[in-house]
Amino acid sequence: MAIYIGRRLLQLIPLLIAISMIVFIIIQLPPGDFLTTYVEQLKLSGTDVAESTIMNLTAQYGLNEPLYVQYWLWIKNIVLHGDLGTSFQWNLPVSQVIGDRLALTMVISILSLVIVWAIAIPAGIYSATHQYSVGDYALSFLGFIGMAVPGFLIALILVYFVFDKTGVSITGLFSPEYQDAPWSLAKVLDMLPRLAVPVVLVGLSGTASLIRVMRGMLLDELSKQYVITARAKGAGERRLLFKYPVRMAINPLISTIGWTLPALISGEAIVGIVLNLPTTGPVLLKALMVQDMYLAGSFLLILSVLTVIGTLLSDILLAVLDPRIRFGGAGS
Repeated sequence: MAIYIGRRLLQLIPLLIAISMIVFIIIQLPPGDFLTTYVEQLKLSGTDVAESTIMNLTAQYGLNEPLYVQYWLWIKNIVLHGDLGTSFQWNLPVSQVIGDRLALTMVISILSLVIVWAIAIPAGIYSATHQYSVGDYALSFLGFIGMAVPGFLIALILVYFVFDKTGVSITGLFSPEYQDAPWSLAKVLDMLPRLAVPVVLVGLSGTASLIRVMRGMLLDELSKQYVITARAKGAGERRLLFKYPVRMAINPLISTIGWTLPALISGEAIVGIVLNLPTTGPVLLKALMVQDMYLAGSFLLILSVLTVIGTLLSDILLAVLDPRIRFGGAGS
């Protein structure tokens, strides 16, 4: 097991290097750069920008260097100093811009993941063991609705409905008096009730799809010969169900951790914009629009690292739960 995990960790190094290169190149692909956009905005507002000022700003932001030099400076500072660079539009270190926002995004995403699993696994088990029942049809219907309707649309409808009926705005994570206040126990307690709406909305589509996956996999396991044989020998239905079929059916859900967590964070981006949440979504959108390469690139790199870490966790959990993977991986 240790050899298997060690080999998987070593494989991450070249993968992360390749991901960082791809992310940086993608950020640079659109024509122009942040300075071009900034100068155009100044000219549209009627402000003339001297050529010397443009040259000074170009040198200050390092935009006069070749692409590979810009990448090397960025990745070297990340690896050696943990410095993600400076955000052009905020004129602040990237870590300072996304620090609290990334933490809030992770809280919402992890809570959503917990809710997704807590609902999807029991619902999938019930749907598979009560195939073609009223409950199965109801869960299937809700699952299709959840997969078909995007979370941000439900967020828009919910915001309008609640405000129209009660006059209360459910946008934001804090009351006005805590918006810019430093973190404290009172601020955390103010935030907790407001987390419910974004957590449920972010996890909605993931719950719906995983119910369908769990149902399909468990139905497949229940039709296999070892289950039929165990039933014929008089094994108890509940013990039989949870000893093998459910364990095997959960495998695909565990293997999806690698993309589920980044997908939740990406889904949070749109929901965050609609609900005006102080998370990374609105900041990333603005950074991409103005080509703030260090801010956008750092966030995309973090998202990619989360995908890789999630995939590693999936592999380890699968190896723990399924001896075939553990011994097969160690022997190869």
